[in-house]
Amino acid sequence: MDHPFNFGPEPADRIVYVRPIAVADLPEALRQQADGLETIYSVNRPDGERLALVRDRHLAFALARQHDLAPVSVH
Repeated sequence: MDHPFNFGPEPADRIVYVRPIAVADLPEALRQQADGLETIYSVNRPDGERLALVRDRHLAFALARQHDLAPVSVH
């Protein structure tokens, strides 16, 4: 989780989706970085492209807002 993320050029639509991800479903290299967590959160573009993985929902929303994006929860 120490990988820098490029949020790319400014899209016309600022919405990003925040959703929980089971750590067990991630590749081994990412599971090792999850520090014993069972669930982490991903920030995704509307087309599904994953922009970031973070340790909690609050951080996912804060990260999106820092990049002038509008986060929305996905269940």
